[in-house]
Amino acid sequence: MQASLLTNLLLPLALGVIMLGLGMGLALDDFRRVARYPKAVLLGLGLQTLLLPWVAFGLALGFGLRPELAVGLMLLAASPGGATANIYSHLARGDVALNITLTAINSLLCLLTLPVILNLSLEYFMGAGQYVPPPVAKVIEVAVIILLPVAAGMAVRHFAPAFAAASEKPLRLLAVLVLALLVAVAVAQSWAVLLSSLATVGLACLLFNLASLGTGYAAPLALRLPRPQAIAISMEIGIHNGTLAIFIALNVLGSAAMAIPAAVYSLLMFFTAAGFAWWLNRGRAVPAPA
Repeated sequence: MQASLLTNLLLPLALGVIMLGLGMGLALDDFRRVARYPKAVLLGLGLQTLLLPWVAFGLALGFGLRPELAVGLMLLAASPGGATANIYSHLARGDVALNITLTAINSLLCLLTLPVILNLSLEYFMGAGQYVPPPVAKVIEVAVIILLPVAAGMAVRHFAPAFAAASEKPLRLLAVLVLALLVAVAVAQSWAVLLSSLATVGLACLLFNLASLGTGYAAPLALRLPRPQAIAISMEIGIHNGTLAIFIALNVLGSAAMAIPAAVYSLLMFFTAAGFAWWLNRGRAVPAPA
């Protein structure tokens, strides 16, 4: 009961407060800049919807995952980023406005792409397709947790800029504490699953995570996009909405085995993303402008 209350109410509430703080650091000009330079948005969406499913497909075949685990990995690849990606991007000095834009568009886009990718995966690995309804409820949940608090934070910055500036450090500390709590909860809830599944699917999930983070960072830099945008894209496609993947696996497909890759990935990504953010910020004493 306590774990359910924590994960279903307290953590989403804390994430909403953090997104409120992120909104206090943003202005409409940040989003206008994203609209003026759509290459970053198109690249992030292209990597998420076109490249990552093929990476997951190759890893599933290369590691010889049994069909349920292979479909679970494909489901994870088809899931968009979530609120945690925005927090890590903020801590790593990424372009948070780009993150929020990508999260919003990706969440809507997955209404079309996720059922298609998942049905093709079911047909290939298990020999039979299955109708998978678009995750409309989860998209609305993403909007409530991310978009509304960000809009409220931007309003606070507009009408009370001094308060917004004074809140930056406390909210950044809160972000770190919430992330640490998320890690602890993920470990506590998935410990038994992790111990039994780490050997079979753990390495595939780790390589998929590292490939997502690395490609998301290297591809924008290769196209001469600004470093903050590269950080934002990396976090967006490297930190998947594991909660959505687990929900679909358990409640739509009725398969606990298909939820295992998302559970393992959801734990690993906290550590890899934290290490990546530390690597990006090493030796940087002065924060870069958002």
